[in-house]
Amino acid sequence: MSYYFSKTVTMPFAAAINHVTNKLASKGFGVLTSIDVQQVMKAKLGTEFKPYVILGACNPHFAWRALQADDKVGTMLPCNVILTEVEPGKVEVAAVDPVASMGAIDNRELVQVANDVRRLLDEVVREL
Repeated sequence: MSYYFSKTVTMPFAAAINHVTNKLASKGFGVLTSIDVQQVMKAKLGTEFKPYVILGACNPHFAWRALQADDKVGTMLPCNVILTEVEPGKVEVAAVDPVASMGAIDNRELVQVANDVRRLLDEVVREL
């Protein structure tokens, strides 16, 4: 089982970030965090890295359901969506598969939440 699903889009990197953020919002997800990995690697290690951003996406409805089922599941939230520039004008977007990431937790309620979130994140990626 893969732990993510992805799609490559043809657009500038900054436009892809906005496009993905808007698509996530259309499915009820907000972006709680945005980490510019390229900038962090340059600042902390002095190394060059390709454009790479991690978006921490959260759908409050599903987060609430998950936290009600197991309050330690917060260690696995939010859902990460990454954008990587594979070449100028081409950006790979990959989203975590929450079913894969929560597979080690033996909780039927969490499995249902993870399946619901998986469906939405898969829609986000497919509809890009």
